[in-house]
Amino acid sequence: METNSVSKLFVFLCMAIFMCCEMTQCTVTYDKKAIVINGQRRVLISGSIHYPRSTPEMWEDLIQKAKDGGLDVIDTYVFWNAHEPSPGNYNFEGRYDLVRFIKTVKKVGLYANLRIGPYVCAEWNFGGFPVWLKYVPGISFRTDNKPFKMAMHGFTQKIVQMMKSENLFASQGGPIILSQVENEYGSESKALGDAGQNYLKWAAKMAVGLDTGVPWVMCKQDDAPDPVINTCNGFYCDAFSPNKPYKPKMWTEAWTGWFTEFGGAIYQRPVQDLAFAVARFIQSGGTFFNYYMYHGGTNFGRTAGGPFITTSYDYDAPIDEYGLIRQPKYGHLKELHRAIKLCEQALVSSDPTVTSLGAYEQAYVFSTGKGNCAAFLLNYNTRSASRVTFGNRHYNLPPWSISILPDCKHVVFNTAKVGVQTSKMQMMASNSELLSWETYDEDISSLEVRPTVTANGLLEQINVTRDSSDYLWYITSVDISPSESFLRGGQKPSLTVQSTGHAVHVFINGQLAGSAYGTRGNRRFTFNGPVNLHAGNNKIALLSIAVGLPNVGLHFETWNTGILGPVSLHGLNQGKRDLSWQKWSYQVGLKGEAMNLVSPAGVSSVDWRGSFAAQRQQPLTWYKAHFNSPDGSDPLALDMGSMGKGQVWVNGKSIGRYWLAYAKGNCNSCSYSGTYRSPKCQLGCGQPTQQWYHVPRAWLKPTRNLLVVFEELGGDISKVSLVKRSVSSVCADMSEYHPMIDTWHTESHRKSEEPNRPKVHLHCSPGQSISTIKFASFGTPLGTCGSFQKGSCHSSNSQAIVEKCIGQERCSVSVANGNFGSDPCPDVLKRLSVEALCSPTDTSTTQPHSRR
Repeated sequence: METNSVSKLFVFLCMAIFMCCEMTQCTVTYDKKAIVINGQRRVLISGSIHYPRSTPEMWEDLIQKAKDGGLDVIDTYVFWNAHEPSPGNYNFEGRYDLVRFIKTVKKVGLYANLRIGPYVCAEWNFGGFPVWLKYVPGISFRTDNKPFKMAMHGFTQKIVQMMKSENLFASQGGPIILSQVENEYGSESKALGDAGQNYLKWAAKMAVGLDTGVPWVMCKQDDAPDPVINTCNGFYCDAFSPNKPYKPKMWTEAWTGWFTEFGGAIYQRPVQDLAFAVARFIQSGGTFFNYYMYHGGTNFGRTAGGPFITTSYDYDAPIDEYGLIRQPKYGHLKELHRAIKLCEQALVSSDPTVTSLGAYEQAYVFSTGKGNCAAFLLNYNTRSASRVTFGNRHYNLPPWSISILPDCKHVVFNTAKVGVQTSKMQMMASNSELLSWETYDEDISSLEVRPTVTANGLLEQINVTRDSSDYLWYITSVDISPSESFLRGGQKPSLTVQSTGHAVHVFINGQLAGSAYGTRGNRRFTFNGPVNLHAGNNKIALLSIAVGLPNVGLHFETWNTGILGPVSLHGLNQGKRDLSWQKWSYQVGLKGEAMNLVSPAGVSSVDWRGSFAAQRQQPLTWYKAHFNSPDGSDPLALDMGSMGKGQVWVNGKSIGRYWLAYAKGNCNSCSYSGTYRSPKCQLGCGQPTQQWYHVPRAWLKPTRNLLVVFEELGGDISKVSLVKRSVSSVCADMSEYHPMIDTWHTESHRKSEEPNRPKVHLHCSPGQSISTIKFASFGTPLGTCGSFQKGSCHSSNSQAIVEKCIGQERCSVSVANGNFGSDPCPDVLKRLSVEALCSPTDTSTTQPHSRR
């Protein structure tokens, strides 16, 4: 059969398979090569989108963008503590409407991988476990422990039955083709010995026994029991092999970037390296990979774990926290996915033959013997490009790159050659003012009047709060004799407070004496500072603050939080006075929390002071203002750069924790080549780790939206503002012989014989148009986006040609001598570099999309 006929038949079969799953039941199995859907092996491209980290109103757009980016599958964890906040009381509403999310995946036309866990890690509070679980008598997490297994089985069964009742497994005609039990348990199971192994086998048997009709996976679990598939997580997974020869090679977390922590730098992963990692995995026989994350989103409320994980969970993902496409990451991966799909027949039908092409170069060839051939040409030298000969043809390979040849002849994609635009984002002022700030002071004078509990000695924080609030007051008093020498001009005494995490504000007689903080790497810390004491009775009030509960580590449920001492005074006549074992009173949460000041109903329960009071920068202060919803559809954020540390709510919904912690790190230059690790490419050193906080438009009313801020330390509330996120400029940089997948006829798998020169594509956001061409050069320009310069070769027509794009939302320009009038430097490889500014569209001058 001719290649053309085979290709058409394959495309028809893939369409038929998906239509079958839409209308009737599908069979999903696996063999040594791939996941098999209705008898057909598939190369499946997946991306993680966690439903609670965005709003239901965003879901369909996010999933559609994932589909447009070439994904087949949406992957999500299931968050136990979100769904069962107290035993037997379930929440599947709003952002936690799991059924709606999975049905949206089906509506858009994608598959789903439901990672039930129910341990998720995910930088999520307490790793997804509900805190009440810690207090089940006799429990021990994630081991051969009857109370834990009973609870885990109950929740897992609850989720499976919910999916079954809505016919959401593929075996019922739904989109769920895979499920996961447990999560990254390998190191824990080894540390726990027989108890870990017994639990592992139980978890696998329990999951399979739920009879979902689809395969189960376990990630980072080399000894996953049959029939569960063990899978890989990491920055690279090409060296991974499944534990049995009849299981497919799967990568459940290809890390697109890394999470951020307050006080840490921002981590970015160059798309060239990410594409290189994926291509390495595919060329080594992998047929399923999932981007973690494809859209990271936001840790709304108190859902961030860690501790110290930021409210933003952007993760440098292809779709950013706000739901906007991140270029060039999104576009370059989209082209990679198209190239992989062109190779799909060969990939699922044969094993690679590896041939050396040089010291650092190799060819991986997949050939069916029936006319289907695909090749991956690898150069893993981190510094030098190479020129190789393969199939009697010559190919140039940049450093640390792979070229993909769907017919073993023509290059349609190289991982290091980025041809899509780079989009620069900015936060712009909105047309919405925050009106008439008012304040309410958190009352600490009556703390001892309303204690939650009293005890001799210091209590662990979560044992008292049960995580109902970030805040726990530790209150005691100390009598000072009039004879103390410091009262007569001597040196002030000092207070030492040792805490197991995560932060503390020290108040002496109602006045802030200082603060101290731990870090994600070391939760424990010590406050030590001078205190103002007077003769007689002095009140010491320590506000201990949790900044997200731990989400990873062996038996992290046993880790302590809060002040466990010692707490001691130094510099008294008697020397040191230990306060640790005297009587302490405890108050859970803030008075403002108890009165629900954050809600439209509760906000009127107290007398707020006017705008003059708002000018004072005082600790433990509540602020409120109203604002109207800004025009347009751009995503919104609050600029909290003038504040200190606290929490913020809009119309009663928690935006999350904010903290103006300045980033420490190593923000040197970043090269895509060479093995990537999270410290490699850092940004933002010396700047706030997070300044802007996502405000979903779905949470707003047209007018009179209520904004409430609780500030722990003191800040300038007058400078808080609502901003819009949009594209400020776009850049493109492409050589005249850039591999173009668009020149490939997908139906025939044959290279187009028509001349089709590469084009740079410029695209502003909807509602914007190209207003200015800041730079344009066809020749040998230098630099990168934002710092382009003319090189020794430059076409004088460059600016004029590209300026024809002004007024367009999107525009393409051919990278060819003829487009610029003549060849500015014969026998030299030329490129076109462009930087264009985007501005809101003037509808009176808008022109159709243009090609040049």
